Amino acid sequence: MMDSKVVAPIRLGTCSWSYREWIGKVYTTKEPTEFIREYAKRFNAVEIDSTFYGIPRIETIQGWRDRASEGFLFAAKAPQTITHAKFLIDCEKDINEFLAAMQHLGDHLGPILFQFPYFAKAKNVSAQMFMDRLGPFLACLPASGFQFAVEVRNKTWLGPPLFRLLKESNVTLALIDHPYMYRPKELMRFADILTGPFAYIRLLGDRYAIERITKSWGETVVDRRSDIEEWARVITEISKVHVPVFGFVNSHYSGYAPADVEMLLDSMPSQENAGKDG
Repeated sequence: MMDSKVVAPIRLGTCSWSYREWIGKVYTTKEPTEFIREYAKRFNAVEIDSTFYGIPRIETIQGWRDRASEGFLFAAKAPQTITHAKFLIDCEKDINEFLAAMQHLGDHLGPILFQFPYFAKAKNVSAQMFMDRLGPFLACLPASGFQFAVEVRNKTWLGPPLFRLLKESNVTLALIDHPYMYRPKELMRFADILTGPFAYIRLLGDRYAIERITKSWGETVVDRRSDIEEWARVITEISKVHVPVFGFVNSHYSGYAPADVEMLLDSMPSQENAGKDG
């Protein structure tokens, strides 16, 4: 990758924001509907987790939009009905309803993420089956007005066929920090891994391991500094090749996602385009 000044915008935030454990740390208010207003003063993007479980009420979406500061963006996970239950079959109505709802975010709408599960052999889902379903599904998505990313958790599926399909569809492959997947240096060895017009990075962590330590998300319980510093270098290098970056940290990464985002920002050589203001 070229060694030049960072020019592409970098947006960093957390996966979800509705944690009462953050009161007194991120939030001064105790009113959940006001959390996003204060969050948006601290970071410039967030990933909506609740949309994975269903389409929110339009009034809820409009409330998020109206409380967000100028320039702030929401990424949104597509409902699991599409990616898990129906596994991309006969879900045209589902995706159309979801996208119509998300449009109420207006200028605050960022990428839409399709998060797929890890497909074990017992489920009889092969890489070829996944590709056979993904291709027609992506072809039916709107060609404009939305940005899309796809996350897979079967690392052996990463390779030219998937990269080519996503690139032809102008869809981004999400890069994730997850026990099932490659480490950042291994990921970036793939020449064509940046398949879309932006990069989408998710620091997820090991849910099962961390929940043996804590199920409260207001305190760091796992030291992830070396991993975060590695991702900071990756994000900086991606931005140097003029690719905008969205990066989100899950609570299961260290136990306290806002601190991880702050550390990520502090670890980057240049924060010129990664400001904390929305």
